[in-house]
Formats: sequence, C-alpha cells, structure tokens
Amino acid sequence: MRDSVHREITQLSKEDSFLVYERVKDDFDFPIHFHPEYELNFIYKGKGVRRIIGDHTADISDVELVLVGPNLIHGWELNKCTCKEIYEITVHIQQDLLNEKMLSRRIFKSIKDMMNRSRHGILFSHDTTMEVMPRLMVLPKLHGIKYFLEFVSILSDLASSQNQTLLSTQFSEIHDFQNSEQIKKVYEFIQENYHRKIALKEISQLVNMSPVSFNRFIKKRTGKTFISYVNDTRISYASRLLIESDKSIGEISYECGFNNIANFNRIFKKSKNCTPTEFRREFVGMQRVL
Repeated sequence: MRDSVHREITQLSKEDSFLVYERVKDDFDFPIHFHPEYELNFIYKGKGVRRIIGDHTADISDVELVLVGPNLIHGWELNKCTCKEIYEITVHIQQDLLNEKMLSRRIFKSIKDMMNRSRHGILFSHDTTMEVMPRLMVLPKLHGIKYFLEFVSILSDLASSQNQTLLSTQFSEIHDFQNSEQIKKVYEFIQENYHRKIALKEISQLVNMSPVSFNRFIKKRTGKTFISYVNDTRISYASRLLIESDKSIGEISYECGFNNIANFNRIFKKSKNCTPTEFRREFVGMQRVL
C-alpha cells in the first residue's frame, strides 16, 4: 500500500516548529498520504466524512480530533458528508518540536508517551475535543511565544486526557524517508536549490550514482520521479508564499523555479486540484512559529 499513496511535502521549513492551517471547505480532495511530521487534525461539521489512518477506516461524527504520528498513512474523504462549510484546523508539527533531552524531563513524560502512541493514530474523546475546541480556534490568532506556549499547553492537556483511542493496528515504519543518508542529501540539496534548474546529472553525482540508478532510487524511496519530486518541493514553497505574502502569482512562480506562469499554473493545479488563485482564497488563516 505504501507505494500507492502520496508522500506529502509539507510547508514546514527547517526553521519552523509547527504550522497551523485554518480553513472552511466543502470537500476533502487531498489523496491518502504520509509525511515525516506529526499532524493534529480537528474537524467540525464533518459528520459522515470517512477517516483513514493506517489500516483503520471509519465515518466520523460532527466533531473530531486526531493526532497522527510520523509517516503513518492517513487521510479524510468526503464520503457521506453533505455540509458545504466544513471547518478544519490542521497542525503540522516537526518531529523535534520538543527535543529528546527536554522530553526526558518528568514534566513532559505524558507528551512523550502520547507522541509515541501517535504512531498508531490517536482519536481523542468527544468531551476532550469539545474542551480544547475553543483554544484550537483561537490558536491561529495568537503570535510569538504565546502562540508556542499555548500549543504546548494544548498538547499537555491532550496527553493527560481520558478515553483516547488508538486507531491503527499497524504503525509507521522506522526505516522511513528521513532515515537514509543518501535521501537526506538529496532532500537538503533540493531544499537549498529548488529555485533554479537542477540537472539530473548534477543530483546523481551528489550521491555517487548514475542518472539511471538515481532515477530508480528516488522512485523507490519517494514514489515519485525526480522531476515530480522537485516540482512538489517547488509547489510546497509556492503554497507558503501564496498564503504568507502579497506577491503576485508571476513573482511566486519565478521565485520557486518555474520557467513560466502557464507551466506553474498547470503543475500547481495537478498537485492541489485548484489554481494558485483559488488556493490563496481557500485559506482563512495560517500561522507559523519560527
């Protein structure tokens, strides 16, 4: 199954601790996917939406809150939901938001244990979800250290909450995308050079492979061709600029390494199922912590 799902490149940069997305939508059109970041996902007015976490599937109630561990396959599908104003808050969290030394402190033990359990996906109880809902809705409006501390406080309250449900019998693989030194080199190089043309020969030499061997390697490890992987990275950065800046579509296109706007629009729509302009309108709020 791992080869048939989408490896999402999130909009988190190395300098971010976490990103909060807030939006109102009428569909769940993002494919089943996985990524190395933790994900906390809150849905309101989503009764009938189908939840997929690892080998678990179920229809959700009107509200739900789920924590998904790194590289665990997950997604939500519209299914039987008829609401046209589904409210969603998604938080992508770096794996090292709280480093191992900090998590070893007694005060953080409950959070550490919860993060470990999230490898199976955690569904929080209805009561817990309703209790933290107002705080989650306010979170995108906070800034700076208050924003960071409130989120850690929410994690702490979730960690100590009652009636948590583990969703998947399988869990994320330990030997994942981030644990290969070669793929790390490729990842870091593309992160630093996505704004320019990257030749296949250049990237192949970086990991001491022939272009043919490198193509097989990248397809096996990411499920994508080299060109698709680079374009996904560019689209990820473009998505951030669409949300965080007032730059024009043309400026963003060239800044992210696309040679013309038409090509950018075509690849963006294929990736996001909407145009850059529609994507910019979709987000009603987003915050990031540096």
